[in-house]
Amino acid sequence: MGLFDNIKNKAAEAAKEALKGGNRTYDVVFDKLPDTYEEFIALPQAQLATPFDTAALTVLALCFYPQDKDLSLKMLDFLRGPRPLSAYDKSFIKDRFMDADYVPRSFFVGATPANDYTPAEPYTIKVSENPYTYSDEGYASVWLTSGGADSPRNIKLRQTKDGKWYLWEQMILGTIRPLESSNPWA
Repeated sequence: MGLFDNIKNKAAEAAKEALKGGNRTYDVVFDKLPDTYEEFIALPQAQLATPFDTAALTVLALCFYPQDKDLSLKMLDFLRGPRPLSAYDKSFIKDRFMDADYVPRSFFVGATPANDYTPAEPYTIKVSENPYTYSDEGYASVWLTSGGADSPRNIKLRQTKDGKWYLWEQMILGTIRPLESSNPWA
């Protein structure tokens, strides 16, 4: 081993670590939004091959809740894989939608309070990772930006033996700025 071989090895190891997780943002694009459960699970992202796809599908599934609660919960159960929603999970989701049905759609690019959280087309969700995204083996914590919040929101996913990424927990239904059309102070 030469004098500088140790430095080369450390540089190569650092490069490999950087590929595992960094400060990258991925665009998950939906050319057409599904209308049914069958269309939802037929989306290319429904292969759950990456944590970014599963996170974006979580937002999409939650968008269905105001119009079809049962369909939304069925989609979320699909995303959770072998661990379906508990009664507590369902109650929590119901509670979050009592005051604001627009929170999930605020994660689509172009959706802001000024346009009542109407997303731009094609429907795009930006999902970010950071150096700590993969710090827990078998899990990934990714971040999504809402057009109505000042800081990103977290979704945690778990990878199974078959390599798929399933929804473990979501922290995206918190309060955001209200629709400008319903805000008397705007």
